[in-house]
Amino acid sequence: MPDLSGPDLHVSDLTGSDPPMSDLSGSDSSGLQAFLADASVDEAVFELRPDYRALLLAVDGITPGPSDESSEQLLQHAESAARDATASTPVDQLPHIAAWRDAYRAFGAKPQRTRNSVEALTRRAVGPGLPRVNRLTDLYNAISVLHQLPLGGEDLSRYQGPPKLLRASGQEPFDTAAEGEPIIEHPLPGEVVWCDNAGVTCRRWNWRQARRTQLTDETTSALFILDILDPMTDEQLTIAADELVDHLKELGPEVAVVRRLLVNPRD
Repeated sequence: MPDLSGPDLHVSDLTGSDPPMSDLSGSDSSGLQAFLADASVDEAVFELRPDYRALLLAVDGITPGPSDESSEQLLQHAESAARDATASTPVDQLPHIAAWRDAYRAFGAKPQRTRNSVEALTRRAVGPGLPRVNRLTDLYNAISVLHQLPLGGEDLSRYQGPPKLLRASGQEPFDTAAEGEPIIEHPLPGEVVWCDNAGVTCRRWNWRQARRTQLTDETTSALFILDILDPMTDEQLTIAADELVDHLKELGPEVAVVRRLLVNPRD
């Protein structure tokens, strides 16, 4: 496993998970470190997929902005890479996408109806093209497709408590929309969901994010979650995260980034 360890912090974390580390030691990242220190993955999720790993990035100091030439070039690069990857292999047979389809089946989801986020984006990349939203959203969508891993981005300032990945009871509220109108739904019992203290922030592991914590054109602090399963390696995860961080540092003069790796404590 690559060295993702950080400073010697006293945190309440999962055994086998690394403490938060800062990518910019000169920045005031103590608040970001405190936020990630209590992030967790429930044991029931690891029982479902012992090979699951999540790398969380907490970011502050982002200067919001619309899609620009830099984000357009990155999106075009991702679309070209997706076309190359699927030239001889169907999307659903790409190795990491196939692994996520198996993971969805394991908790009762039908992957042909509710696609994991990297499959959905890859299909868009080779079809009508990736959406152009704003430079922050464009960035993480492009990195997701380029590195073939689910990658979610949320507004950290809208979080109420730390991020937690667990299997739902079915009572947790999920803030979404139907036909343009806001509604509250609930996950199915046993569904894998990301939550904070106020409810579900993302359903079906990485399928659909809540409206409450979604990135906006005014977002200045964000949480990014990079999900991987075998056969993707920790080294590949680190390369994807490093590229994401490199681009994030271009979005403001004082961008601070803290990362934390969550892994199965039995590994």
